[in-house]
Amino acid sequence: MSPSSPLSTDDGALAPEGGTPAGNASGSATPPDGHGPFGLKLAVVLAAALAVVQLVVVIAFAWPNARTAPHDVPVVLAGPSQTVAAVEEHLEKARPGAFDTTTLKDEAAAREAILDRDAYAAIVADPSGPKVLVSSAASAAVTAAFTQMAGEIEKQSGKAVTVDDVRAAPEQDPRGAAFASSLLPLVLTGMLGGILIALKVTGLRDRLVAAAAFAVAAGLCTTGVVHGWIGALDGDYLAEASAVGLIVFTISVTMAGLGAALSHQGLGLGVLTMLLLGNPLSGVSTAPEMLPEPWGALGQLLPPGSGASLLRSTSFFDGAGSTGPLAVLLTWAALGVTLLCVAAARAGRAKRPAHAN
Repeated sequence: MSPSSPLSTDDGALAPEGGTPAGNASGSATPPDGHGPFGLKLAVVLAAALAVVQLVVVIAFAWPNARTAPHDVPVVLAGPSQTVAAVEEHLEKARPGAFDTTTLKDEAAAREAILDRDAYAAIVADPSGPKVLVSSAASAAVTAAFTQMAGEIEKQSGKAVTVDDVRAAPEQDPRGAAFASSLLPLVLTGMLGGILIALKVTGLRDRLVAAAAFAVAAGLCTTGVVHGWIGALDGDYLAEASAVGLIVFTISVTMAGLGAALSHQGLGLGVLTMLLLGNPLSGVSTAPEMLPEPWGALGQLLPPGSGASLLRSTSFFDGAGSTGPLAVLLTWAALGVTLLCVAAARAGRAKRPAHAN
């Protein structure tokens, strides 16, 4: 190259004679060390963006808990029609919009509705005295609310009110705190596994094998700890392990698919969906119906919320009420697999011209 020829920089841009890259010469508006007006603007924009992210995280995690209250919680009223009508009217006046009531003929039907996960609690107008049926395994928060309500009924009626826990939470986790605390680790590790699969594993087959192997191991090991040691689960171990494995597989394969198909933007979208929205809107520590509307319903359409509901149904209610959550998880898993297929097809098309040459 002649001395009068321009020199090429590493990124293909032309540099002036002497080899100094364009834009980095003395007096440039963007010095090489990053100082100057452009660097200051970048710092301000980055600080503002981080503040917004922090605000969103605080709102996502704190706001649902601050606004926890019953919103159309499914409950059953059972007994003579005249008495049931009076109880229903009292509930609507005392707590408008809090409960979605269904009338059944007797206590046996009310118990069946709770065990089928069609209701969280029931008030039975028994001639010998009112009775309140609850299920601490379904929701400790709703159980506490109806236990308090039993005291109110007792004061108003002057009759002793019996509170019966139809499906109690495990003795080692009576308030469901350990059960609720086990969800966030599943979300975090599922996300981490998906990110690593997207960044470190190549090829459709290898990515699917990695996600499936991770899910099987996580299901067996995590369930062994939560069921056998902590005692927060008391159902069939293999059924619970299958539910946990499906939760982990769904989250990890969705994250991997988003990362493989949409790169870093996809991973960011996955974190927003699974962690910032999915976890606080899951309703696992109370009940989806205890969250502000319509956020509880939205949370059940995301993997953390549907996963928590599936595991609760599997462990405590012999699978009753698991159809909806299972369908949601399988839909998300199918989306993740589809995104991985799209990424694999795109990578295959990119390699074909190289082989042709």
